[in-house]
Amino acid sequence: MKFVDEAIVKVEAGDGGNGCVSFRREKFIPKGGPDGGDGGDGGHVFLVADSGLNTLVDFRHQRHHRAERGQNGMGRQMTGHKGESINVRVPVGTRVLDADTEEFIGEVMAHGEQLLVARGGMHGLGNIHFKSSTNRAPRQSTNGTPGERRTLHLELVLLADVGLLGLPNAGKSSLITAVSSARPKVADYPFTTLYPNLGVVRAGQDRSFVIADIPGVIEGAAEGAGLGIQFLRHLSRTRLLLHLVDMAPMDESSPADAVRCIEAEVEKFGHDLAQRERWLVLTKRDLLDAEEFDARRDALLKELSWEGPVFAISSITHQGLDPLVQALAARLEALRLAEHDQETVTEDAPYDPLG
Repeated sequence: MKFVDEAIVKVEAGDGGNGCVSFRREKFIPKGGPDGGDGGDGGHVFLVADSGLNTLVDFRHQRHHRAERGQNGMGRQMTGHKGESINVRVPVGTRVLDADTEEFIGEVMAHGEQLLVARGGMHGLGNIHFKSSTNRAPRQSTNGTPGERRTLHLELVLLADVGLLGLPNAGKSSLITAVSSARPKVADYPFTTLYPNLGVVRAGQDRSFVIADIPGVIEGAAEGAGLGIQFLRHLSRTRLLLHLVDMAPMDESSPADAVRCIEAEVEKFGHDLAQRERWLVLTKRDLLDAEEFDARRDALLKELSWEGPVFAISSITHQGLDPLVQALAARLEALRLAEHDQETVTEDAPYDPLG
C-alpha cells in the first residue's frame, strides 16, 4: 500500500431540522391551539483513531464526508429525529488543521480516541414555543442552524521513541533492518528510502521501543530539495534522535561536513527539533581497519567539539549494535519515568489563586 502522510478532506456536519407550524385539529376541541414540534439536531463529524490504519491513502479516493441532517418537526408536538453522526477512521498520530486558516484543531494519539471536527446544527423551534396569552395562534417557527463545514488538512505524524537522522546512504535503513523486523529497501546508492519506516526493537524481556527511519536529508532540504524535509515532522514526537554518519563515504567527503549539513537543515526546519536530545552513531565500521577508524573518529569528534554520546556500529556484522540498543532502552526508560514524575507533580500541584 502506498504511504500517504498528508490529505485534504472536506467535512460537513448535518444541518438542524426546522421547527413546524401546526395547529391541533380534533373533534369537539375548537381552536385547539398550536402543536408544531421542534426539529432534530444535525449529526456531528468525528475523527476516530484506528491502530489498524497506518496511512492516509484512503482519503485520496474519498475526500468528502457528510453527516445526516436533522429531521424537520411535525404536528402533534412530534420532534424530528436527530441526524446520525459519522465517525471517520484515521491512523493513530493524525494531526488536524483547518486548511483555510491553519488553525490547529487537535490530534488523536490513542486507539479509539475521538476528535470532533464539525459540529451539527441546532434544531429549530416549533410554533408551540411561541404561544402566549396575547398570541393564541402563533405562526412563528425557527429554522435549524447550518452544520459546520470545514476543509481539513490531515497530517500523519508517526509515533516513535527514536528517530534516525542522516544524509542519504548513511546507513539508516540498514540499521533499522538489523535491530528490528522492519524491512525497508537497502541498496548501495542514495535515496533508497522514499517513505518513513517504523520498526519495533526488542531489548529484552518486556523491554522494547519503536524506531523511525525517514528519507535522507540533503543540503537545501529546507528550501524544498530532496525528500527528507517533507518527513522531518515524523521526528517531532520522538524522545531521542540518532544522527548517523557514514565513516567510509564513497565520495571521500568529510563526515564533519555531513553532520553540519544535517544540523543546519534541522535548525531551519524549526519545531524545536534541533533542541531534541541527539546521539552520534558512526556507521560502516566494518569497512575500515580499527586503527584508521579510530583516527577518523577522533578527528571527527575533535572538529565537532562533540560532547554527547557516541557509538560506532556495523549493521552488516552487527558490531556495536547491542550496546547501542541497551543504552537506548535504558535512556528511554529514564525519560519516560521523568515524564511520568513531571505529570504527577503537575497534577498534585496546590491551587494557586494568583495563577
